[in-house]
Amino acid sequence: MTASEAARAIARGWRKVRPNDSIDLLPIADGGDGFGQAMGRLLDAKVVSTRTVDAAHRPCLTKWWWDSKTKSAIIESAGAIGLAMLPPKRFHPFELDTFGLGQLLQAASDKGAIRCLIGIGGSATNDAGFGIARAVGWEIVNDSGQVIEKWTDLARLEHIRPPQQTNSFNELLVAVDVQNPLLGKHGATRIYGPQKGLRPKDFDLAERCLRRLALVAKTELGLDFAKVPGSGAAGGLGFGLATFARGRL
Repeated sequence: MTASEAARAIARGWRKVRPNDSIDLLPIADGGDGFGQAMGRLLDAKVVSTRTVDAAHRPCLTKWWWDSKTKSAIIESAGAIGLAMLPPKRFHPFELDTFGLGQLLQAASDKGAIRCLIGIGGSATNDAGFGIARAVGWEIVNDSGQVIEKWTDLARLEHIRPPQQTNSFNELLVAVDVQNPLLGKHGATRIYGPQKGLRPKDFDLAERCLRRLALVAKTELGLDFAKVPGSGAAGGLGFGLATFARGRL
């Protein structure tokens, strides 16, 4: 159930026992499923629907929240690339990426958002924001000069080229509830990968790809977020948003 549904259920039970109490509902979320609804309600934001793709690149209609007064967007990653959106055990994380979430960020930017709050829990992905980078115009090229289209080919990454036009956000706030770095024994792959379907035999390739992405981002762009607390959240999405969208964790 969503945070709002849970809060209402608790309130119903409470009223049965203490009917004279005054009850104030304040749903909370951890950045994953239900984050957008909880935050949108608190900020009195309007629901907007955008056509994008899920983590497996299947077309989907995704909700996000818009406050026209402050030109603020609220985005829930789980509503676009969430694990709960996929049939159980049908897709391997090597087949999934964050491209659809990048399209959602672009839609918010196109609407005129200057501030964006994004919750990144509940993702099905382990691509460190590779899909987002591609969706918003970054060019990610291998050692043969070819554009990389799958995150599992990042081990051959040679160059990262920024988009000609960046999004209009003055501020992109990334809501995370963990402190994990991108790499290593406490990183995205080993800690959260198994929840998404990664097996121990997959760890080496996944780690090599994310390590190469972090290294090239550091050497070519001067951006070094791999050790920042929370960069390993949601399959490295914290790292990706900081690197490719100027997000602040």
